[in-house]
Amino acid sequence: MTNTLLSSASREVIIGFDQPFVMIGERINPTGRKLLAAEMKAGDFSRVQSDALAQVAAGAQMLDVNAGIPLADEPEILARTIELVQGLTDVPLSIDSSIIEALEAGLAVYQGKALVNSTTGEEAVMERVLPLVKKYQAAVVAISNDETGISEDPDVRFEIAKKIVERAADYGIAREDVVVDPLVMPIGAVSGAGKQVFELVKRLRNELKVNTTCGASNISFGLPNRAGINYAFLPMAALAGMTSAIVNPLHDGLVQAVKAADVLLAHDENCQGWIQRYRVPVAADQEAGRSRSRRRRRS
Repeated sequence: MTNTLLSSASREVIIGFDQPFVMIGERINPTGRKLLAAEMKAGDFSRVQSDALAQVAAGAQMLDVNAGIPLADEPEILARTIELVQGLTDVPLSIDSSIIEALEAGLAVYQGKALVNSTTGEEAVMERVLPLVKKYQAAVVAISNDETGISEDPDVRFEIAKKIVERAADYGIAREDVVVDPLVMPIGAVSGAGKQVFELVKRLRNELKVNTTCGASNISFGLPNRAGINYAFLPMAALAGMTSAIVNPLHDGLVQAVKAADVLLAHDENCQGWIQRYRVPVAADQEAGRSRSRRRRRS
């Protein structure tokens, strides 16, 4: 079994084949959030604070932290955000940037073992990111595209993932510290995207023996009632072997779908996680029973 161990200063999280599905909260990301971007650029991190706490309270075991703001000092803002979030919560973080200087600034202040999000299969990117991952003893997300772009052919994406895993090994990065993003295509644009990614995840698990992640909401992009598709997608992806995903845990239906998948795949021993989260407290249950009894007497 492949286990990817990540940590903060005081807490460990394991992404693994026989572990509960790891939800990585996506909301500390200014991309597409103009108000958050403006606030972070101006030094106002109040929304970052509330988003961090809300996501952890909702069930996120990790948080993705991104500071990609145009015309801003991304390294400085990312490092400051990481320090702030680590002062608020003990969950491990995914440090998310395409700027190598920002990744290094974030890793330099991070306490624990981070997940670096990300490297692609492009030679120039691997040559810069992988030594950094090794230097800071982190783990890395490997995105299955390269100089040729994003292929719709899942076999091509598999080979790119394989190349990244092998190149990471050349830098002394263990297989368990590479978490592959197979790239989820929008089902509205590529009709076979769901089936493709499920088959690809199976291959990544069985042949490469790596953990996997994705931006889960990509599957429903451009369609109405996106939540319905997302809620169905995650348990099916988990059944195929996916072990984590970047999600919005503030959607309670999504969290329920993931927790139910853990139960059904025997990744929640004796259903304890489900029971702890969803059992109605005895006092509340008794009060509900008394209310029903009063209504029956009145009728």
